[in-house]
Amino acid sequence: MIEIVAIDTPSLGDRGYIATDGTVALVVDAQRDFDRFLAAAEQRDVTITHVLETHIHNDYVTGGLALASAVGAEYLVNAADAVSFRRTPVTDGDVVSVGRMTVRVIETPGHTFTHLSYALSDAGQVVAAFTGGSLLNGSTGRTDLLGSEHTAELARAQFGSARRLASELPDAAAVCATHGFGSFCSATPTGGSSSTLADEKRVNPALTSSADDYVAALLAGLDAYPAYYAHMAPMNLAGPAAPDLSPPRPADPAALRRRIEDGEWVVDLRDRRLFAAGHLGGTLNFELGNNLATYLGWLIPWGTPLTLIGSSAEDVTAAQRELCRIGIEVDAAAAGPPDAWAAGELLSRFPMADFATLAGRLNGGSLAVLDVRRRSEWNAGHIDGAIHIPLHELAARLGDLPDGDIWVHCQAGYRAAVAASLLAARGRAVTAVNDDFNAAAQSGLVVRRDRYLLSRTS
Repeated sequence: MIEIVAIDTPSLGDRGYIATDGTVALVVDAQRDFDRFLAAAEQRDVTITHVLETHIHNDYVTGGLALASAVGAEYLVNAADAVSFRRTPVTDGDVVSVGRMTVRVIETPGHTFTHLSYALSDAGQVVAAFTGGSLLNGSTGRTDLLGSEHTAELARAQFGSARRLASELPDAAAVCATHGFGSFCSATPTGGSSSTLADEKRVNPALTSSADDYVAALLAGLDAYPAYYAHMAPMNLAGPAAPDLSPPRPADPAALRRRIEDGEWVVDLRDRRLFAAGHLGGTLNFELGNNLATYLGWLIPWGTPLTLIGSSAEDVTAAQRELCRIGIEVDAAAAGPPDAWAAGELLSRFPMADFATLAGRLNGGSLAVLDVRRRSEWNAGHIDGAIHIPLHELAARLGDLPDGDIWVHCQAGYRAAVAASLLAARGRAVTAVNDDFNAAAQSGLVVRRDRYLLSRTS
């Protein structure tokens, strides 16, 4: 019996896979920290003989080449991809034997021009399709990552690829997608943790809509994606090495202050409430968790030296692993309570509040409300009179903000804390709203969608 194990990376909304017949194994779309795949193979006492890529990834640095090199496996990459390393080139229709498993290569352009899917068979029966960024759970991969001039063309190709998979593979085949579990590579939100071709035929827009309707809906739903994506494909085409996960060099209080004054990024990983209550002036708050890599990678000027401050060495290690997946190396780090890295320096702070407090202040005070959510979130509903600057645009648009107090909010508090730290580091008086946006209307704030009133004060 074939066993397929998903190796999840929730922080990026991605999955890699290991499939084994009990003796040998193949890996599909390995993240850069490929030790997780080695551990899964070791746990099952199987040998990885083949490593497969569905496409040149735009949202993370692959671990495929380094993994294949480490274990002496064949590395399967589309023959049409202009890579700078040795690989086993494959193309549409190729069939590869892996122990008693068989893999058929299926050309599925759309997410990229050279995207491939892989149909996995056992005893002649297709049991799964590794669909990468093509057919996802209830959606498909976005088609604008190679430039706006290709978006519509790739959207039509994506429609055709989804239809091909649905027509050539059995309904019972599992759909094993790489993207779509919170990934910005998904054109629209996906649902569920598992799926089959039969499931997709019932719910996937690419299989239930006409080509014109599908393309129109896909293009209308595209929103901004992280800026670091621009660096991923070039790194993957060049053939990234294994990550260096050794501990970063320690930074003492003097080094932290020097790095801040030199314009480097010193990022505090602590809980946003702890950061607001006391932090080194000039540091930025990206709380450790599933949002760290996405938003730090989105905002940091690429190549800027990075120093981390964590509550513990373990937090720094966890952040280092998250960041290596998108090609960001940690230059130095400090850990422990504030007295371990502040050395008596007077800590900076800013207030936090909820939407109810904001509603009270708006009724009797003069302040600016800054909404740092994405365009699609703003369009779905926003506080009347708020200023809209998506978080990823904030650093370049500080001049658009009025003088005086700024109260900044997002959907749940994470991005608001990041924005507040950016503003505070530039000397602005700021309050971070640490609350769920659903509470805005319940607190008596007027929420609008475009020209239409969604809720009103009582």
